[in-house]
Amino acid sequence: MAGHTKRPPSVTSQSSAIVTERLQELVRLFKDRTEKVKEKLIDPESSSEDESPSEPKPQEGKIAPKEEEHYCQMMCCKFKTMPWMRRLKKWSFPDSIDPFTNLIYVLWLFLVTLAWNWNVWLIPVRCTYPYQTPDNIYIWLVVDYLCDFIYIIDMFLFQTRLQFVRSGDIITDKKEMRDNYLKSFKFKMDMLSLIPLDFLYFKVGVNSLLRLPRLLKYMSFFEFNDRLEAILSKAYIYRVIRTTTYLLYSLHCNSCLYYWASDYEGIGSTRWTYTGLGNSYIRCYYFAVKTLITIGGLPHPVTLFEITFQLLNYFSGVFAFSIMIGQMRDVVGAATAGKTYYRAYMDGTIKYMNNYKISKDVQNRIKTWYEYTWKSQGMLDEQELLVQLPDKMRLDIAVDVSYSIVSKVPLFQGCDLQMIYDMLKKLRSVVYLPGDYVCKKGEIGRAMYIIKDGEVQVLGGPDGKTVLVTLRAGSVFGEISLLSVGGGNRRTADVVAHGFANLFILDKKDLNDILIHYPESQKLLRKKAKTHKMTNSLSILLTSYKANILWRIFMEAWP
Repeated sequence: MAGHTKRPPSVTSQSSAIVTERLQELVRLFKDRTEKVKEKLIDPESSSEDESPSEPKPQEGKIAPKEEEHYCQMMCCKFKTMPWMRRLKKWSFPDSIDPFTNLIYVLWLFLVTLAWNWNVWLIPVRCTYPYQTPDNIYIWLVVDYLCDFIYIIDMFLFQTRLQFVRSGDIITDKKEMRDNYLKSFKFKMDMLSLIPLDFLYFKVGVNSLLRLPRLLKYMSFFEFNDRLEAILSKAYIYRVIRTTTYLLYSLHCNSCLYYWASDYEGIGSTRWTYTGLGNSYIRCYYFAVKTLITIGGLPHPVTLFEITFQLLNYFSGVFAFSIMIGQMRDVVGAATAGKTYYRAYMDGTIKYMNNYKISKDVQNRIKTWYEYTWKSQGMLDEQELLVQLPDKMRLDIAVDVSYSIVSKVPLFQGCDLQMIYDMLKKLRSVVYLPGDYVCKKGEIGRAMYIIKDGEVQVLGGPDGKTVLVTLRAGSVFGEISLLSVGGGNRRTADVVAHGFANLFILDKKDLNDILIHYPESQKLLRKKAKTHKMTNSLSILLTSYKANILWRIFMEAWP
C-alpha cells in the first residue's frame, strides 16, 4: 500500500546487528594478526623491527644515538662521571633496617666499635701516661668529638630504624621502631654514654677521666661481634682473635696501673718502680706481662703501698689469666668440635672391627670411606643436620644442593615441579669407594641412583667385566627396576663406582609415597621408564653381541 509506514526495528534485531558488527571486527583483527605472523615467518628481521618500536634499528647513513653521558665541571676541567656516582646520588637512606641481614648495618657497627675502642684503649693511657700534652690536646679533642658524633648518628639515625619482631610479625613502622628503641635498655645506656661531662673541662681542665661514660656504649660492641660471627664462614678464627685481644687489653690496663703506681711513688724512687728509662709504655707493658703470667723475675716491692699493689696485681693476674685460658679452651673446643665428633666415630668403629677381628682390607676400606666422606661433606650423615630443621628449610637446602642436578635428568623433565620438590627432600647422599658395587645384576631393585659427583661404570659381556657404558654427574640409573610394576624389578646389569662416587639415592617406598599424590607425573614416569628400558635393552644386547664377537675372534687367534 502506498500509504504504508515503516515499522521501527525491534530490540532483538538491534542486538543481533551489534553482535554481527562485533564479530566482523574480531574477524578483521584475527586476519591482521595472521598476516603479521606470516610476515614474521617469511622475514623475521623486518617483523622484529615493526614489533619493537622502542629499539629502532638505525637506518643507513644515520648514526645510532649513544647513551647519554654525564659530565661534571670543576674549575677549568671537565670530567666524565662514573656510573656508581649516579647510583650514589639516587641512593636514599632506608626507612627500616634488618639488623640480621643488612651488611651496611654491620659495616656501621664496625665504625661504632672503632669509636668505642678509641675510648676503651686510650682513656686509661691518657689518664696515666704523659702522652696528652698542651701541644697535642687539640688532636685528642678532635678525635674524641668525632667519636661522639658517631655515637649520636648511631642513636638517632640507625637505632631508631631497626626492625624488630613482635608476636611473630616483623615491625617496620617508623614510629613503632623508634618507640621500641626508646623503651629499650640499650637506649638508656646510649644516653648515659653521652653525658656531657666535657663541660667540666672549663673548671678542672682536660681530663680524660671525664670521658669514662663513653664506655657504656659496650652493647654495640657485643652486637657487632654477634653479627660478624653470623656472616663469617670460619667464625672461630675471629673468636680466637677476640679472646687474644681481651688478654692484651687486660695487660694494657695493668701496664697503665703500674705506671700510675710508679708515678705515685716517684719514678725511679725505688727498685720496684719504673726507672724512667726507655719507652715508658713498652717497659710497663713488659712488667704487666711478667706479673699476669706469673713467670717471676720481678723486682721486690719495698714500701707498704708497693706490697699491697703487687699482691692485688698477683691475685687479679691469676684470676684474669685463668679466665682467658678457659675462654680459649672453649673457643678451640668449639672450632674442633666437628673433628672431635669424627674422631669419636672413627675410634668406635676401629674398636668394633678389632674386637670382631675384621680383615685388614675391609678395615682399610672403611677408614678410607670415613676420611673421604668427612672431607667431601664435612659430616658423616647429612640427615642428622636436616632432621633438626623445619620442613620449609629442609626444602630450601635440598633445592640449593640437589635441584640443579635433578632438574637436568631427562626422566624427570615434564613432571610436576612440586613432585620434584617432594622428591628432593627424600634423597640421601651416599659415597662409594673405587671398585664398590652400587648394584648387581639380578638383585631386587629397591632404589634409584642419581650421580652427584664422580663416575660409575655399567659392566657386562661374557666375563661380566666389559665396560658397556660410563655414567657421569647428572646421569640416573636404577629407575627401570624402581618404576616397574607386576614383576620385572630386577637389576639388568652390574654398576661399579669408577673412583670415588657421590650418589643421591631415592628409595622405592619413598617414590611410591610421593607419586600417589601426582598421578599425571606417575603416568609420565612409567611411560619414560618403558621407553628407556627398551632402549637400554637394545643397547646392552648390541654391546654384548659385539663383545661376544670380539671374544670369539680373540680366542680363535690365541695360539
